[in-house]
Amino acid sequence: MKFSIQSLYAWYRDVLRNPKYRWWVILGTLVYLVSPFDVLPDFIPVVGQIDDVFLLTLLVSEVSGLVIEGWKARKGDLGTEVPNGTEGSTSSGSTIDVDAVSVK
Repeated sequence: MKFSIQSLYAWYRDVLRNPKYRWWVILGTLVYLVSPFDVLPDFIPVVGQIDDVFLLTLLVSEVSGLVIEGWKARKGDLGTEVPNGTEGSTSSGSTIDVDAVSVK
């Protein structure tokens, strides 16, 4: 098994996107950030903060992405409603190719 930063990022992102574990990952990340026990100890200048900055950046970017996706999904759901309360036709965004025939 080969370890890489990309594989760690992919694992973290996948676990964070799972609603079952999302709050546990957020809580665990925050506890890690304030904990004195780190992969790179914080008492070492600059080097000690690298893992914290990386993890905080990863957490903020992924959580903000989840929030934006949720906001877009809600906005899209609200935009398809018809004023009388029934659902209207929704556009799937696909293109339909139609052959036009001239009638004389």
